[in-house]
Amino acid sequence: MEKKKKKLGLLPKLIIAIALGLIVGFACQNFGDAGELIIQIGATYNSIFGNFLNFCIPLIIIGFVVPGIADLGDGAGKTLAATTGVAYLSTVIAGTLAFVVDTALFPSLVHADMFVTDAQNAEETALSGLFTIEMPPIMGVMEALLISFILGLGLSFLKNDTLKLAIKDFSEIITKLVASVIIPLLPFHVYGIFAKLTYAGTIVELMTSFVKVFVVVIALHIVILIFQYTVAGTTAKKNPFGLIKNMIPAYTTAIGTQSSAATIPVTTQCTKNNGVSDGMAEFVCPLCATIHLSGSTITLTSCSIAVLMMLGEPVTFAKMFPFILMLGVTMVAAPGVPGGAIMAALGILASMLGFTAEDQALMISLYVAMDSFGTACNVTGDGALAVIIDKVTASGRRTSIKDDITPQS
Repeated sequence: MEKKKKKLGLLPKLIIAIALGLIVGFACQNFGDAGELIIQIGATYNSIFGNFLNFCIPLIIIGFVVPGIADLGDGAGKTLAATTGVAYLSTVIAGTLAFVVDTALFPSLVHADMFVTDAQNAEETALSGLFTIEMPPIMGVMEALLISFILGLGLSFLKNDTLKLAIKDFSEIITKLVASVIIPLLPFHVYGIFAKLTYAGTIVELMTSFVKVFVVVIALHIVILIFQYTVAGTTAKKNPFGLIKNMIPAYTTAIGTQSSAATIPVTTQCTKNNGVSDGMAEFVCPLCATIHLSGSTITLTSCSIAVLMMLGEPVTFAKMFPFILMLGVTMVAAPGVPGGAIMAALGILASMLGFTAEDQALMISLYVAMDSFGTACNVTGDGALAVIIDKVTASGRRTSIKDDITPQS
């Protein structure tokens, strides 16, 4: 009987890529022109992959956002609207909390102008790659977002499923592209970035900043969960910490699976253990696994602020709050693959915050390192939302949720 080979997850691959980048970068400093050529080969790959990623971003937005919004048109009427509204509000509060804390703490934790120095050093050592291949996107990011919103909202009202099925097929193609092409090639991109940064200098300060950001993000996850369950406990007149205790199996399962969808059965059962009616738990938990990503929003907001500060860019509420609002919408479209949330967010990182391909690669490295904890925060928060929705929804509607969401034959 053959044993199935265990595949390395994205996080281990990225850790290996970063380690190799550090080793090669330091080693190449001692090999003169040959060392520079090795770094330039990596820089060439980075340039080509970065252009390919920029080409794919509008397609990713359309492929994920359109069906994500269209699917919200099906469901249990007012209960769906209430759940979606509470989930979005929770996500925005999480992002705003991250902004307030990050802007207070990060200036003393993150070295400003770090990447500016790196870019100057890299330019001096001529590490621009041997050649590049231009791949202009078929449309801009904002155009893709507008088309996605228009099509998604339109499809949610159509009774004819022809176009909706075509869009879902396109979404499957894009999901396959992300899972089978972009994600597998990503570690090589990260390797090239870190090799180049190491060769250019100041990588030690960069890695130290990464660790500090990680600690702050985990602390913020805990704070937002306490807030969510305090609101839930107050609404349902239950002990918030008792509610959190019952959700621990869902939290630990999510850390292992790195998937909100894979954790749905455990999340649903834990939510029922908190006294939520069966019908409501079975409706809210699967829905919130898709639309409620407060943990991921904290991680993305914190990582983007850290990278902006490293770049020496100003970080203001006027700049970040629209990004947080759009992030709440974009998270609805996040695909169920490792690193899916950051892939869905690449478009607005580029269009609203001006991130280049190298900035995005660093964002991906930061995000994926914390992905399992962000997912755990997401699913645990889903339980709090289920308690709130179960309490505020009319009792007569509670018993009809399962009927409302059962497909008609």
